[in-house]
Amino acid sequence: MRSHRPDYIILLCLLFLVIFGLLALASASSNLGQAKFNDSFYYLKHQVFTGLIVGLAGFFLAYNIYYRRYQKFALILLLASIVLTALVFTPLGLKAGGAERWLQIGPITFQPAEFLKLTVIIYFAAWLAGQSERSRSFWKGFFPFFIVLGAVAGLLLKQPTTTTVVIISVSALVLYFVSGAKLSYVGGVAVIGVLALAVAVAMTPYRFQRIANFLNPDASPLGGGYHINQAQMAIGAGEIFGVGYGQSTTKISYLPEPIGDSIFAVVAEELGFVGSVGLVSVFLLLVLRILLLARSVKDKFGKLVLVGFGTLISLQVFINIGAISGLLPLTGVPLPFISYGGTALAVFMTMGGIVANISKHS
Repeated sequence: MRSHRPDYIILLCLLFLVIFGLLALASASSNLGQAKFNDSFYYLKHQVFTGLIVGLAGFFLAYNIYYRRYQKFALILLLASIVLTALVFTPLGLKAGGAERWLQIGPITFQPAEFLKLTVIIYFAAWLAGQSERSRSFWKGFFPFFIVLGAVAGLLLKQPTTTTVVIISVSALVLYFVSGAKLSYVGGVAVIGVLALAVAVAMTPYRFQRIANFLNPDASPLGGGYHINQAQMAIGAGEIFGVGYGQSTTKISYLPEPIGDSIFAVVAEELGFVGSVGLVSVFLLLVLRILLLARSVKDKFGKLVLVGFGTLISLQVFINIGAISGLLPLTGVPLPFISYGGTALAVFMTMGGIVANISKHS
């Protein structure tokens, strides 16, 4: 178990994103925190204590645990996160905004679905690396892969959290493809997934309305189209260099969810095109570095873990920024490392620790 220095570019990217996220949240949440709790730094402090501190613990723990050990406990980790996710439908669950996505145990509140992003990747990486025939066999590969992924997707759709289903499913499908699966199997899972998603959209009015608002946001500028219109106004107001850090006006009373899925609009307004491109460039550098590392790793499990994490991060960034920019329907998915949410921050920092550990053992 020889080791060497980790990939410092990956570490610097992670450090930058965490610090940038805290600064962005401090600005985006100041007015909201003052209005609701008479404390401009309420949300920032909450992010530090529920996300950053736990995330640092997760990062350093993952960084110091030899990554191949996860392969032995992959199934246990997946089952534990599935059980936690299922508990949101019990009295321990906390319902908010019509969704059952939170689990409350005493004073602690968190989103178990965020852990699934981590454990699904680790499980499929371990499972596909275990036996080579699993990638190309129907009964040993395609069928169990589809059953496990379908069970996870069904549980998440019930919450409901459609975008998380898309992110996890696509990431898992990329792993399946990279492991050597037949194109017909990959295509089959993709087609079934798209059809299932189309049925879910057609059968639930709020999902269908999001698609309608995306196609024609001006049809209801004060209703369904309000969010995306305000987000685009904020992005446009930033122009080249932005209005200045902390000087956003749309975050005060116009822009919905300024600390959540709309935080990129606040960043674009305050830091402009230059700042937005800079942030996207760091995300791009991080993902490219992870995927380049995956190419050099000889161990199949490590390679698949890196591909899964790189795919997941890039997908979530693309969906968040694409949605808030009007390129995709609004989803409510947070921007990794930046949006408010302690569970998400802790999980992504733990992912970073695993990636760093693989880099120092490759």
